Amino acid sequence: MRFGIKTAPQHTTWPAMLDVWRAADDIDLFESAWNFDHFYPIFSDSNGPCLEAWTMLAAMAQATRRIRLGCQVTGMIYRHPAVLANMAATIDVISGGRLDVGLGAGWNQQECDAYGIPLPPLKERFDRFDEGVEAIILLLSQEHANLDGTYVQLREARCEPKPVQQPHPPIVIGGNGPTRTLRTVARFAQQWNSTAGVDHWPGIRTILEKRCAEIGRDPADIDFSVNLRYDPAAGPAAIADLAAAFAAEGANIGVVNLPPPHDASVLEPIANALRRL
Repeated sequence: MRFGIKTAPQHTTWPAMLDVWRAADDIDLFESAWNFDHFYPIFSDSNGPCLEAWTMLAAMAQATRRIRLGCQVTGMIYRHPAVLANMAATIDVISGGRLDVGLGAGWNQQECDAYGIPLPPLKERFDRFDEGVEAIILLLSQEHANLDGTYVQLREARCEPKPVQQPHPPIVIGGNGPTRTLRTVARFAQQWNSTAGVDHWPGIRTILEKRCAEIGRDPADIDFSVNLRYDPAAGPAAIADLAAAFAAEGANIGVVNLPPPHDASVLEPIANALRRL
């Protein structure tokens, strides 16, 4: 199993986030570092601070040298897909080819209501998501992109400079929805990220494998990543046990979710526990 870290940029500070990502960059066990795409803190006091994801990724691309970078996951509703494609290409260039493009349909009603961002009904949201993912891939990989969608239209559209990674940076799609999300994963993703617990995850994985079979894709072409929530009270041994349980069920990337306030000193003990697997 390979490992990454995730630091939600809520109820924290930029110096604390920077310390954690730089520390992870120096620990070779960790191959990736992730933030999230929200403007308000979630599942906590929504009045607290929350740093913006993609501007942070650009800064982290300059502040690190080795570790891969990504947002887990970008809400498609917040930015036009063509704008997001240009952002992704630029950060891949800045990082020297270390970006993973994390994408999701979006869901946060509170943020949308506060900012006046439309949150369409579920079917339309996923129709927009499918077109958005396709548009991003076209823009990142084609000299001129054309798409005549219901919601996204590209006409000889350019995205230059192209990303370092070819044909495009890996697409990481997050979510567990069996009808729409997993079909989109099967069509487009190089990595699937799930927040499901270890008891439910194998059943969801089986559905994804069926979605891949429906279109003739080998599911082995997709990395299966899961979130490992670190509980400071339980310590590193508990996160290692959880990682081992997921690995036994076929997950191949474990992303250690670190709760705020962020403290870089926890990384080395966690890494040591995970190395013993």
